[in-house]
Amino acid sequence: MIAKLLIDTGPIVAILLDSDEHHDACVEQLRSIRGPLLTCWPVITEAAWLLRAYPEAIRRLLASFRGRPFDVLPLDETDLPAIAAILAKYARLGIQLADASLVHLANREQVESIFTLDRRDFGVLRLAHGKKMRLIP
Repeated sequence: MIAKLLIDTGPIVAILLDSDEHHDACVEQLRSIRGPLLTCWPVITEAAWLLRAYPEAIRRLLASFRGRPFDVLPLDETDLPAIAAILAKYARLGIQLADASLVHLANREQVESIFTLDRRDFGVLRLAHGKKMRLIP
């Protein structure tokens, strides 16, 4: 059992949008997760932008932050240099602010697992000590 788990934009969108090709797999994975899924404002913003044509999905997204299934981890100005360093380190990949923020939070909160559909980027991104994150599903 995983004690702490970050969640990326892709699974959030898939869970909220029945028509998403990954909906069934992500909902099934969500059922097997016991604790809250940890995320941050850049991920929420990215998900809301991707869901912009689906106002009901955005409403459900914003209503889902009451401890289950999602918890928002805080980011403030003291986190920005570390996030900027991750963006610079992986500039050739073109990673987004949400991905860099999740890697930073993984380092800060000592989380080694992430619920993501983005295997291309998260398969390359490393934690501060050089370890790969465990990708779920």
